[in-house]
Amino acid sequence: MPNNVVVLGTQWGDEGKGKVADLLTSKADIVVRSQGGNNAGHTLVVGDKKVVVRLVPSGILHSSCQCLIGSGVVVSPEALFSEIAELNASGITDAEARIKVSAASSLLLPIHVAIDKASEAKRGANAIGTTGRGIGPCYEDKIARRGLRVGDLYDLAVFKEKLKALLDYRNFCLKNYYNAPEVSFDEIVAGVEQVRDRLLAMVADISAILSDARKAGKKVLFEGAQGTFLDIDYGTYPYVTSSNTVAGGCCTGSGAGPRHIDYVLGICKAYTTRVGGGPFPTELENEIGEGIRKRGAEFGAVTGRPRRVGWYDAVAMRRAVDINSLSGLALMKIDVLDGMDELQICTKYKLADGTVSELPPLAAYEYAQVTPVYESMPGWSESTIGITDFTKLPLNAQKYIRRLEELAGVPVVIISTGPERDQTIMLDDPMA
Repeated sequence: MPNNVVVLGTQWGDEGKGKVADLLTSKADIVVRSQGGNNAGHTLVVGDKKVVVRLVPSGILHSSCQCLIGSGVVVSPEALFSEIAELNASGITDAEARIKVSAASSLLLPIHVAIDKASEAKRGANAIGTTGRGIGPCYEDKIARRGLRVGDLYDLAVFKEKLKALLDYRNFCLKNYYNAPEVSFDEIVAGVEQVRDRLLAMVADISAILSDARKAGKKVLFEGAQGTFLDIDYGTYPYVTSSNTVAGGCCTGSGAGPRHIDYVLGICKAYTTRVGGGPFPTELENEIGEGIRKRGAEFGAVTGRPRRVGWYDAVAMRRAVDINSLSGLALMKIDVLDGMDELQICTKYKLADGTVSELPPLAAYEYAQVTPVYESMPGWSESTIGITDFTKLPLNAQKYIRRLEELAGVPVVIISTGPERDQTIMLDDPMA
């Protein structure tokens, strides 16, 4: 019986992880975020309540669930407490008491936001397409060992000393390289001092909590942000995020041991989307793509940006299955394909040299040069919205799902037929 389950995206993010995580968190004692920051939005819909969480784990809607933010997450105090205020306003008044934060989590500060925006402006036409929330620069400072951590707030004198050194470097870059305004030391300190006590009251040893939970047989859900092909190592670099979004990142960013993960659930749409720049072999820049975008409401939960839309990419999925050691798949938004006469599945890539491959290249420049090789399947005219029994799906929808399952080599265990929690076909419950 799986106790520790990882839920992560297998495409370029925005796969619908929020719904699946919320569906499973009703059975979880603990939900953990282990990477990313407030650039990752999960939309949770329960009845008439719609909540977008960014830093806060999706388990926050369930009063019995403890929510942990691990050391791999970059934490903006301003964003965290703004989100808690939104949760309070929506009726979830115990959020702050149920959230625990690692002292080793990196602090995301206004200087990181300023650098992020200035860097994107400097790149011009070659901009990566970040959310401008400072995620990348914060991870950059972490790796360069000049960043600040939540635990640094215990000693304000030490915090100020480290902040001054950071700003000496970052403001020099802003002024002399980016030709952008400098960020005030005093304003950052004043902002941090306002929330310092509240944030330190939330600090806990996340690794120890997870270890105790495992020994007690509690159920833990590890909630991934973004998606596999936005991974800093395995994504379409440099058009990626700044953290490890694959399953291994859940261990390093939380302090859980890799042998303690029992099940890895990959989330994917019945088609493909991505946001921002970078290669996207199956992209549909036509009326078909626009139709899918409108029906699927493909706009960012945090940014509102329209998502790029394309056919399902089974080549990319093969890589995602391997590097995440997926146990099963949750297929989202099958209902968006209702009413389409024909569907295409990318089953191979034709590379620039003319060879055909069943696996994607790792270099972004090679990725941008591939031509998708498609397999056609008939669509269906019937509605799939709200169906909860696989055998009640239109026959062509069943065949489409089974073909995706066959191409991936892992079973489809969850099928989403609408945004509500109960609009789901559960073929095999990963948390059972």
